[in-house]
Amino acid sequence: MSTAYKNRIQEFKVALSEENINLKTLRELCFNGIPFEGGIRALCWKILLNYLPLDQSLWESFLKKQREVYSQFLKEMIIQPGIAKANLGLSREDVTMEDHPLNPNPDSRWNTYFKDNEILLQIDKDVRRLYPDMAFFQRPTEYPCQLILDPQNDYETLRRRVEQTTLKAQTVNRNRSGVTNVSSPGKALNLYPSNEYEVLPNGSEAHWEVVERILFIYAKLNPGIAYVQGMNEIVGPIYYTFATDPNSQWKEHAEADTFFCFTNLMSENRDNFIKSLDDSQCGITYKMESVYSMLKDKDLELYLKLEEQNIKPQYFTFRWLTLLLSQEFLLPDVIRIWDTLFSDEDRFHFLILVCCAMLILIRDNILAGDFTMNMRLLQDYPISDVHTILTKAKELQDNL
Repeated sequence: MSTAYKNRIQEFKVALSEENINLKTLRELCFNGIPFEGGIRALCWKILLNYLPLDQSLWESFLKKQREVYSQFLKEMIIQPGIAKANLGLSREDVTMEDHPLNPNPDSRWNTYFKDNEILLQIDKDVRRLYPDMAFFQRPTEYPCQLILDPQNDYETLRRRVEQTTLKAQTVNRNRSGVTNVSSPGKALNLYPSNEYEVLPNGSEAHWEVVERILFIYAKLNPGIAYVQGMNEIVGPIYYTFATDPNSQWKEHAEADTFFCFTNLMSENRDNFIKSLDDSQCGITYKMESVYSMLKDKDLELYLKLEEQNIKPQYFTFRWLTLLLSQEFLLPDVIRIWDTLFSDEDRFHFLILVCCAMLILIRDNILAGDFTMNMRLLQDYPISDVHTILTKAKELQDNL
C-alpha cells in the first residue's frame, strides 16, 4: 500500500471520526473514490445516501430502530395468509371457512398472496442472474435470516414460494418500457442456467435470496411502482458493498441497511421507472434528451453525426440512466463510479455529465462509423477505464 493511499485512508478516518460529520468535506473526499479498507466505503455510502444521520451520537439508537422496523416488515409481509390467521389463535379450519384460496373478495389475503406471487416471480427471475460472471450472489450468506429460516416460525422462504407457485412466468414479465434489452449483451452471459443452481442445505440462503427479499418488501411497500425489471441491478451493488464489509458488526445487518439505502436512492430515481411520467420534466425522456442537449453544447460535430445517423438517445441512454451504468461495466468499476455519483450533491445531473463524457471519449470511432457500427459501440461500450470517464465528466462539469 503506497504512502499516498495510506494518507488518504487516514483523511477518511479523520472525517468519519468527527462527532458531527462535515458532509461537504466528506463529499469532496469521496468524489475521487472511497477506500474499501476498514469498511470505509460501506460507511460513506450509508451517509451519502442519507441513511445515517450526520450526528454520530445518534447512530446506535437510529440503527437499532431501523433494523427493528425492517424485522417487522419481514414478519408482516413474508407470510402465508393461512398461517397468519392460524397464528391469531384461529384453527386452520376456521381460516379456511372465512378466507380460502378461491375467495373472490379483493380484500382476501389469499388474493393479495397470489398477486404478490406475480411480482415475486419477476423478481426471482432477475435476481438469480445478478452478476452471473461472479460467484458471490450464488454463495451462502454468513448471516442467513433466522426469522425466516427458523423452523419454529411458520414463515415460508420466498424461494420455496416460487418453487411451489404454478403461475406462468410470461404473465409477469413487467418490463420498464417495452425495451427488452435491459441488460448488455456482452456482459450478461448466463453462466448459471436456472435449473443448474447449486441447492444450498437447509438453514442456508444465498446472497441472491437476500436481494430477492429486499426487492419483494420494497414492492409491497411501494404498490404504486411495485417492482420493475432493472431495480435488481441497482440494489445489487449496494448489497454487495454492505455484505462484504470487513466490519462484521455492520456486515451482519447488510440486508436491513441495504433496504433503507436502496429505498432512499429509489426515492430520487423512481420517476425513471414510472412509464406515465416519461414525458414529464422529471421523467426519463427528458433526462435522455438532456444528454444530447449537453453533447450539442460540448461537441456539436459529434452531436450532428448522431443526429444524421438517426441514433436517438433512447437507443442506449435509457439503460445508462435508469440503471446508473450498472450494466455497462464490471461490478468493481460500477462501485467506483457510484462513489463519485453518490458524493455529488446533484448526483443525477452528474450522471448526465458522465454519459456525455462517455460519448466524447469515443468520438473518433463514432465519427468514422456507420449506423450499425455505432449502435454496436453504444450498446456495448468499449472503454473500461472508468477513471478516464470520471475525469472527463469532472472536466465537463468544471466548464459548465
